[in-house]
Amino acid sequence: MIVPSETVKHLTKTQLFNAVGSSSYNLCMSEDCDVIYFNDDNTYYSADIIVPVWFKTDANPKYICYCSKVTKEEIEQAVFMYDAKTIKDVVKITGAMKNADCIHNNPTGKCCSEFIKQVIEQSLTK
Repeated sequence: MIVPSETVKHLTKTQLFNAVGSSSYNLCMSEDCDVIYFNDDNTYYSADIIVPVWFKTDANPKYICYCSKVTKEEIEQAVFMYDAKTIKDVVKITGAMKNADCIHNNPTGKCCSEFIKQVIEQSLTK
């Protein structure tokens, strides 16, 4: 997954900000890998990033909506306890997607709606 440098700059620790540059980065999607962002010039690890990346094994908490700080567990609760079946239901119950600034808050640099949908679908099949 390609992530804009603007996202990487916003989510790396302050002392690393200037090294990010203007090139886009790849987001390492491997759950067990400590690498978060990489390109030909730089590599950033979990310890270099100011937020836990939800799909990494050791992420705590596992935010799905970073802008509103809504976790995977809260979305699962919305499905199991409040019968949420759609993104709209989850938004109403959890407050997800209310403070949208995804390019700066979400490690993907994108809206969390697809990830919310994935959690709903996974929860409904449990």
